[in-house]
Amino acid sequence: MLDQYGKQTKCLVALDSIIFGFDGSKLKLLLVKRGIEESKNIWSLMGGWLQPNESLDEAANRVLKDLTGLENIYLEQLSVFGRPDRDPIERTVSVTYFALINSTDYENFDSGSYHAEWFDLDQHPELLFDHQEMVNNAISRLRNKAAFHPVGFELLPSKFTIPQLQKLYEAIFDTEFDKRNFSRRILASGLLTKLDEKQKGFSKKGAFLYELNSQNTVKAASSNLYFVPSIDRIV
Repeated sequence: MLDQYGKQTKCLVALDSIIFGFDGSKLKLLLVKRGIEESKNIWSLMGGWLQPNESLDEAANRVLKDLTGLENIYLEQLSVFGRPDRDPIERTVSVTYFALINSTDYENFDSGSYHAEWFDLDQHPELLFDHQEMVNNAISRLRNKAAFHPVGFELLPSKFTIPQLQKLYEAIFDTEFDKRNFSRRILASGLLTKLDEKQKGFSKKGAFLYELNSQNTVKAASSNLYFVPSIDRIV
């Protein structure tokens, strides 16, 4: 890129991922703490640099794998942050992605020199640069998508109960849903397949397990499917 005097200047392109997880009751955020930030107790999102031979999606997947070992997870491009003063060290444009995983499946990370840790979304440490703005942007997108499409199911195990699903959506939207109304709406959506299995170890009677009906997810993704009650009062 050229500066105001027509001279060539360098502009770095970074990839930063906002990684959401769900532990069964709360929405979690995966953060890393690098050596240069240890004395300040400032954490950051998972990030890395775009290489000349990579597309943005390829770079985002590579960075995520390099830092956490995670592969084949839900990863979606979110936005671009490019204020000239966002990085005080060097001119940097950041392309953000948000990822959704079941945090109980990924409690330990092979992150080399980086320390990765899960934090509650509503109680995490101070973030580097404009990373808090990135997180706010990501949760807004997550809520918007989860209200109409089954994207939130990426945060659950493959088999789950209706109460588990309700807990997830209450965590995403930071609100409580009426139990009967939520159950009726989600079952009427046609997105779930009831299994002949019950959840064990939580009660004598047990709750039936469900799984996502993959045949109906395409239909849900192409229509305005309100399966979250009173979403107009939440988003």
